[in-house]
Amino acid sequence: MREYSEDMVYQLKIQTRPDGNCFYRAFGFAHLESLLEDSKELQKFKAVAAKSKQDLVDGGFTEFTIEDFHNTFMDLIEVCEKQQSLQELWNSFNDQNVSDYVVVYLRLLTSGYLQRKHDFFQHFIEGGRSVKEFCQQEVEPMSRESDHIHIIALAKALDVAILVEYMDRGEGGTVNHHIFPEGGDPRIFLLYRPGHYDILYK
Repeated sequence: MREYSEDMVYQLKIQTRPDGNCFYRAFGFAHLESLLEDSKELQKFKAVAAKSKQDLVDGGFTEFTIEDFHNTFMDLIEVCEKQQSLQELWNSFNDQNVSDYVVVYLRLLTSGYLQRKHDFFQHFIEGGRSVKEFCQQEVEPMSRESDHIHIIALAKALDVAILVEYMDRGEGGTVNHHIFPEGGDPRIFLLYRPGHYDILYK
């Protein structure tokens, strides 16, 4: 976003690294930012996030392998709860260790939901792979890009609706948008350009 290169406020809000993890990073930052001024939704989300580790364990993930990632995720929610500072949140997401742990945990949640609902998602997976194989190859590894199937699963896993505006080379001068899950009331707004997600602000 060169046009905003001199404006630090805009830079703070729009920069997500185009490294294959940008959907998860943009989702995490945008949602937690939206909760800074909404304590009721923050408490609701905290309860969902707290329960999510057990959901993963019940789905076959080993507790000790996911515990650190879950703890980091919960710590970040508590930063929002206590500090209520955009700068604190921004600093956390610019700490590589914190940011990567959050991305890993969001990937695990996406994988866990896909596998729990494998009968439904199996129809959308190409190449004769099982849902579990798809998750091991395309969801859980860092730097793998995200598509509709990932977004649907994470939105459902955390009960957070997401609107994505899609920029493509189609004619007509319009941007197509999709809401995940369909019919949801979106709290998060993202812009997708081929290979990259950015946060949109109203």
